[in-house]
Amino acid sequence: MQPQLPIDVDPATGVWTTDALAMLYVPRHFFTNNHVAVEEALGQETYAEILYRAGYKSAYHWCDKEAKQHGLVGMAVFEHYLKRLSQRGWGLFSIAEADPARAQARIELRHSSFVLAQPEKHGKLCYMFAGWFAGAMDWVNDTDTSGRAGPRSQSKETQCAGEGHAHCVFEVSPLVN
Repeated sequence: MQPQLPIDVDPATGVWTTDALAMLYVPRHFFTNNHVAVEEALGQETYAEILYRAGYKSAYHWCDKEAKQHGLVGMAVFEHYLKRLSQRGWGLFSIAEADPARAQARIELRHSSFVLAQPEKHGKLCYMFAGWFAGAMDWVNDTDTSGRAGPRSQSKETQCAGEGHAHCVFEVSPLVN
């Protein structure tokens, strides 16, 4: 996959944009070192909860903006989201299964930036992404006009390449209250 991201730099402000969204461009080690430092300070469980909520909100917002920017609807927005994440260096994301009417999906991630940046670390390293997929799925269902919108969703990392698997897997499922 060759990245074909439109990156515009405002000469007056230095602000980078892609698809009309302001962007930051930082080295992977910089992001990962900050991520690990916060994880160590807060504990993985607390940090994962914070990241889930923030990631959910950000994915939902991104889907809304990108749908309008590109005239996309439904799962095409979710697929575009995974394409853009892949093009931005987080890893290679793909939808293995998806049924938005049931708020279910399985996302596979190969070459995760978190696993590549921490080869000595073992465990579920990619939990930061979980909220992203629930946010994207809920956006798909909240904007469904067919009358077949699914229930609210949740997502979790069920396997990680950091545990020795060939790739990471995230499961999206209906939210249980």
